[in-house]
This record gives sequence, C-alpha cells and structure tokens, in this order.
Amino acid sequence: MSEIAGSIIPNQRIDRIVGFAKELESKPSEVEQRLMRAALANENFTDLMEEALRQVARSVSQERRARIAALLVNGLKPDEISYVESKHLLRILGEINDIEIIRLGSHLYETFGSGKEYWTKHSELLKPVAPAIRSSEREHERATLHDSYDEHLAQLGLLQPRHNVDLRTNQLVVDRSTGALEVRGYGITSLGRLLLKRVGVEVEAENAG
Repeated sequence: MSEIAGSIIPNQRIDRIVGFAKELESKPSEVEQRLMRAALANENFTDLMEEALRQVARSVSQERRARIAALLVNGLKPDEISYVESKHLLRILGEINDIEIIRLGSHLYETFGSGKEYWTKHSELLKPVAPAIRSSEREHERATLHDSYDEHLAQLGLLQPRHNVDLRTNQLVVDRSTGALEVRGYGITSLGRLLLKRVGVEVEAENAG
C-alpha cells in the first residue's frame, strides 16, 4: 500500500492515506485481512487500490474515507462482485459528493415514518425546500441545489425519476418552461442500492428503521 501511495500521491496528502490505512485495518476480520494480502498479487485488485488511494488523497472527510474502505473490504468477500466491478462502483462514488450520498441513502425509505433515525441525523440536509415567489434568493438557491443533487444521481443511474401523469389523458406532463417531462420525485434504482450496500449505508438503514 505504501509503495502504491508513494508513486501516485503528493506528500502533503499522505496523512490521509495513513488514516485510511488505519481505517482499513480496523474493518476486515482476520480472514479478510489474509484475503486482502493475497489480493495484492492480483493486478485488478492493485488497480482498484490505486483508484481508492487517489480518491482518499482528495477526500476531506473521515466519513468518505470510511466509505471507500468499506467498498474495498466488501469486495473481498467470497462470491461477491469482481474487482473490476468494485472499481466501477468506486468511480461512481468518486463522482458524487458527501451530500449526494446522504440524499441517496434517504431514498431507501419508501414508506411513511421509516428511517426516522436517519432523517433526524441528516435533517438539515434532507429538509424539503419549497420556496415561494417572495422567498429569499438564498432559499431559491438552496432549492436549485437540492434539485441538482437528485438530477445528478439520476444521470448516474442511481435514482429513477418519477414523472407526472395527466389523469385526464393518461399522458406524461411536459414542463412548458423547459420542454422536459415534469418530475414529481425519484426512486432508488438497483444500482443505487448496490452502491449504498458496498459503502456500508444499507447496514445503517436496516438499523435506523
């Protein structure tokens, strides 16, 4: 791990790698640690590790580094997805920010009242924003950002938009101002669930309901 980091990571960010190594060491069982040592002989795994270290070096939050560590460890389990598939998920993770991960996690809860602990924990980030015409500019900016997070997650295939339907004609409704189909909400996709499971969010979801 030190050899890989030394060749691709600037010195000023090496402390993040050290913290990540400790996080990684604390997660796997003894069996998984043996599997990881063996996996380092596999070129696909070292390729995955290189991508992980690049993302760790750029990350500013401990939580993000914990997510990356979880993805690596979960990829070691027998009969799980391949290292190449894990790298694909890791690259998707690298395209979304910490707020988007939290918002994606909130879509695990489809029924009223579920995931109360999760919503309470992240209430500031998940609180709906619906500005009126006379609302402050800041409120409109927050609403725009919230919409952009879900739109970005949908572009990556992690969320699926749910479109408005005209009950009289049974046709999809088109937004006259944009020409795009009106979206009334989003649902999480299989890819979204898989990513959350690999980075450890699904475990939290099961405990939070």
